[in-house]
Amino acid sequence: MKRIGLMGCGKVAGYGHLPALNESEHWDLVSVFDPNPERLAQAQERFNVPQAFTDSDAFFESGLDAVAITSPAPCHKENVLAAARFGKPVLCEKPLAMDEAEVAEMIAVMEKAGLPFYAGFTYRFGADAQRIKRLVDERVVGDVLSLRLIYIWNCHGKYVTDEEGNRIEQPRRRDRMYEGGPLVDCGVHQIDLSRWWLGSEIVRYQSAGAWLEDYEAPDHVYLHMDHANGAHTMIEISYAYCHTAKESIFLYSYDLIGTEGVIRYDMREETIEVRSVEGTTSYPITHGKNFPGMYTAFAMALDTGQPHGLASPEDGLIATRIARTATNDAIRQRNAAKA
Repeated sequence: MKRIGLMGCGKVAGYGHLPALNESEHWDLVSVFDPNPERLAQAQERFNVPQAFTDSDAFFESGLDAVAITSPAPCHKENVLAAARFGKPVLCEKPLAMDEAEVAEMIAVMEKAGLPFYAGFTYRFGADAQRIKRLVDERVVGDVLSLRLIYIWNCHGKYVTDEEGNRIEQPRRRDRMYEGGPLVDCGVHQIDLSRWWLGSEIVRYQSAGAWLEDYEAPDHVYLHMDHANGAHTMIEISYAYCHTAKESIFLYSYDLIGTEGVIRYDMREETIEVRSVEGTTSYPITHGKNFPGMYTAFAMALDTGQPHGLASPEDGLIATRIARTATNDAIRQRNAAKA
């Protein structure tokens, strides 16, 4: 088994990355890093990790074959450059960095060091996304020329109650808004899926935003993208849908419209189906992400030198570029309207 260390013991690591690594047949989780001693201790105890560090150099010197980076996005560049200095292959969570320039620098440094570097687009490994990929490749609904990808939710709600019983702004959601909002944080998944499903690059895009709160970034975003093969993708993503509601709901669906039918996925309805001239075929739903599958692919990639379905850092750069540029365009449109 390969020895892996994980940097960043936050929420996503806790529900996704750490459990997958802890139960993996391919990886031995030997070290964790986090600058927060309390969070670090909790992760070490919960997942029975032998070594835990608040010092990054000591972490990299703890006998690792590879590193998983699951820290907040503003830390990714620093973490990846450190991994390059210590000669460690990297699988890094999305978004790869705060902007295209940071990602480009990370790619250049890892390439110069001759080290494998992958973007952690875990939705690619979900059974539902992979089924859709097969259906598109097999042309079950003909040529897919219109995609409607909806992911609107409350990002865990605007408020939480602190230890004294006071209602405060929910830190996780607040931080994601300061980092760029829903398109930069989560929308990169949908951008990546559209490119991956169609196998066609995005040649033009435009955006519009709505502001439910006083952040610089919009908390509800619409993105329209034209692909080189003539297809069009519309992404609608939100952190403001039911964000103050007592009883929240979410809308998470994909519609891929082809010349001979429709592929339809709806997480709330627990539906994935094909509607075509042949009739309607339904499939079991599996709810999105597949961290174990992603880490199996990472291990195989290091063994063979082939990606085994992993997203390249260039895929991460493209998604970051589009998400950040589209968000900034929406901000400029709003500011121009105010002027």
